[in-house]
Amino acid sequence: MAKVNIKIEGIPYQVDEGLTILEACKQCGYTIPTLCSFNHGECNLGSCRVCLVEATGARGLVASCVYPINEGMEITISSPKAVAARRASVELLLSNHNRNCQECAKNECCELLHVAHITGARENHFEGAKTETTLDELTPAIVRDTSKCVLCGRCVARCKNAHGIGVLGFENRGFKAIVAPAENRSFLNSPCIQCGQCVAVCPTGALMEKSEIEKIDAAMAAGKYVVVQTAPAVRAALGEEFGMPIGTPVTGKMAAALRRLGFKKVFDTDFAADLTIMEEATELLERVKTNGVLPMITSCSPGWINYCEYYYGDQVDHLSSCKSPHEMMGAILKSYYAEKVGVDPKDMFVVSIMPCTAKKFEEQRPQLVNKDGLRDVDAVLTTRELGRLIKRSGIEFTKLPDEDFDTDLVHDTTGAAHIFGVTGGVMEAALRTAYFVLEGKEYGPIEFHEVRGFEGIREAEFTLGGINIKVAVASAMKNAKVLMDQIREGKSPYTFIEIMGCPGGCINGGGQPYVRSVFLPNEDIDIYETYQQKRANALYSEDERAVLRQSHKNEQVQALYAEFLGEPNSHKAHELLHTTYSKDRVKFD
Repeated sequence: MAKVNIKIEGIPYQVDEGLTILEACKQCGYTIPTLCSFNHGECNLGSCRVCLVEATGARGLVASCVYPINEGMEITISSPKAVAARRASVELLLSNHNRNCQECAKNECCELLHVAHITGARENHFEGAKTETTLDELTPAIVRDTSKCVLCGRCVARCKNAHGIGVLGFENRGFKAIVAPAENRSFLNSPCIQCGQCVAVCPTGALMEKSEIEKIDAAMAAGKYVVVQTAPAVRAALGEEFGMPIGTPVTGKMAAALRRLGFKKVFDTDFAADLTIMEEATELLERVKTNGVLPMITSCSPGWINYCEYYYGDQVDHLSSCKSPHEMMGAILKSYYAEKVGVDPKDMFVVSIMPCTAKKFEEQRPQLVNKDGLRDVDAVLTTRELGRLIKRSGIEFTKLPDEDFDTDLVHDTTGAAHIFGVTGGVMEAALRTAYFVLEGKEYGPIEFHEVRGFEGIREAEFTLGGINIKVAVASAMKNAKVLMDQIREGKSPYTFIEIMGCPGGCINGGGQPYVRSVFLPNEDIDIYETYQQKRANALYSEDERAVLRQSHKNEQVQALYAEFLGEPNSHKAHELLHTTYSKDRVKFD
């Protein structure tokens, strides 16, 4: 790549051609404050005006996040004029901001507070009218509070770039402008899939997950038998809430912390991931043998299920009827396990720790209420909420010993279950078992490659049980759309498809710890994929260390079938572990 000669604060540098001033300064060891530019350059609107600098050739101060460098440019970050302008920009944002910082769950990682501190912004320097506030708390998953919005546009860009659906946009003009679904509707009355990717990039508390910590407090106070389960992706990220490097596996410390929080039992959702594979692989083989609806598509991701019901309701028969793993776990806990330990299911309260905000929405789906009127899962906490709960309890997470999950239901889980949190992991886990069942030998090797012209969609082709099989893997709904359009047009070449709602899978879920370069100066996270890969590596490392790496080899899963379920896809299994979907879910114009 060609190089360009520039000067920053009078010091000469050579940088890559085509960079913005913000990117070039970062490359040379200078951090310019900004709110509208995200780690990987996803959204550079120049709207927040917090990154103003002086540059030769420009008529005045320029927004460094959008202004390109050129040969011989001299950049001044610390001139009195630039310093004063950046401070004034932040003070203007604060003048229209709800400053209830002590109550805000984003207090420790609010970027507006951060730039206010480093620019020396003065409190109440500008006073006046404030934009009319919308507080949208109608969905079970996400809260939108326009009184904290700085109009940076990050959430708008993430919804479009990841999913191609553009639920969020700028409503009204001038001082009345807000970010909202069309016509300032609630998320509940818009085709929002509840994935929380907007929450993950919001620099303030304008977008947050809807906390269920109080529900758990109430259940414990009422003497309920409160048990907890944790998804695989949580263990790959929870440590970040306590200053540990991105990608540090914290399975043992997480189990220890949950036990100290007062949960009666601490279970691993990986057990239900193995159970999911047994049900899903059996369902796939049955569809192949009986010329059932193909391709079959995975159903683990509630964000993806929401998208499918909203936009492809005529194609829901392609979805596997399997519940997601944590819902399967909840169903088993309130039936088999409750009977085993002598607890009335009505007195059992099941908590799921998930990397996902859409799981909160899934928890309340009407299809997931059993014949006794009980929900499989009673509360869902994100990884971030668990971090807050641990901190509230005074537990020093990094000093905890490594402990095991409770073993009276789950003794062992498999490596196949660990990788459920990564895009492609469910497919690989299913193929490990299907390959063994049909070929009588261990999985693979099956090599996936990118579909030409569609970054983010991978496919593989192989022979399974004498039948030629072609499979695909995708994450983020803009990629799901490509595969679903093929299906709708009758042109899909695939037998089995895995789709995950969030880019990269659950490791990048909307409920995972925030990743901000300003708060993690020693982490290499400026490239979007870098921190995703670190978290993914944490799960793959657990897979590699696992004694068992195929779901069908989980002895406790086998015992569950022998003692209670009968066999995969049995009548009892369908009653507890499978669900239905809405073909006519409400559409929004």
